[in-house]
Amino acid sequence: MIKDKVVIITGASSGIGEASAKLLASKGAKVVLGARREHKLRQQVDEIQSAGGQAVYQVMDVVNPSDNAQIVKLAKETFGGIDVIFLNAGIMPNSPLSALKTDEWNQTFDVNIKGVLNGIAAVLPTFISQKSGHAIATSSVAGLKAYPGGAVYGGTKWFGRDFMEVLRMESALDGTNIPTATIYPAAINTELLDQITSQDVAEKTTQLYEQYGISPDRVANVVAFAIDQPEDTNVNEFTIGPTTQP
Repeated sequence: MIKDKVVIITGASSGIGEASAKLLASKGAKVVLGARREHKLRQQVDEIQSAGGQAVYQVMDVVNPSDNAQIVKLAKETFGGIDVIFLNAGIMPNSPLSALKTDEWNQTFDVNIKGVLNGIAAVLPTFISQKSGHAIATSSVAGLKAYPGGAVYGGTKWFGRDFMEVLRMESALDGTNIPTATIYPAAINTELLDQITSQDVAEKTTQLYEQYGISPDRVANVVAFAIDQPEDTNVNEFTIGPTTQP
């Protein structure tokens, strides 16, 4: 059941996070939205509340552990607990390794890996103590298959695959009942492409997405499906992409 579940969503101001927040709220979830752009978050909460849903927001940077702790606190104070965390924040400033965009490498590592670690660290004590909770993370098809220009981004997404599976396994061994789901989107029309500073990579990626890209609503449907499973059932990996993308 999705109704009345308290769901924290990072990277919630656009794309997959925004689509998931609106869909889950329409199904009765109480959503707690985190991202860096306050005007986007405020607008989204207003839209959800105007449609009869329940939502609050917090401006946050997932790289900052205290921001992650604060959004967990917000969820508890506003809605009385936490049922799900959707670790969706991520960046994709792809470039050839020979371009040596080391600042982008480090930023990608911080957001895509530390953001996941910080989110889990903030919520795990609550999940363990209540012996329930659900962790969902947005990876990428780059976390399944290597491709030129995506070494660093892909590496961070490969990390997510292992991390989420080990979290599931350890929880099963410990009896803390924390299912996990990892999502591997292909060409989904989000703002990820806006971060690519390598002109050649940006042009090729844009052409790919213009040809094949589908709405982030399609990923939101899968997020809702994962959350809606019975408590004794874990569905833990989803690859999602356009039917027409080879």
